[in-house]
Amino acid sequence: MKKIPMRRCLATNESFPKKELLRIVRTPEGEVKVDLSGKLNGKGAYISKSNEALEIAKTRKVLDRALDVKVPDEIYEEIAKLING
Repeated sequence: MKKIPMRRCLATNESFPKKELLRIVRTPEGEVKVDLSGKLNGKGAYISKSNEALEIAKTRKVLDRALDVKVPDEIYEEIAKLING
């Protein structure tokens, strides 16, 4: 039986299987990107695929703190598009 990697959502503080979360990455160049492959190089942070988690992340600035950089509004818009289809 294969072990399922678990990750914690920064906004809701709940654990989920890694594939159920979105990974946000600060690359070594300092850019912030949404990592759909889960393999981009850099510091990563996970957020669950829900509008509630997105709102918490935006208001509390949890991604800014986790990635040590100001996350642009375009990233939050991209996450919203991915969540809502």
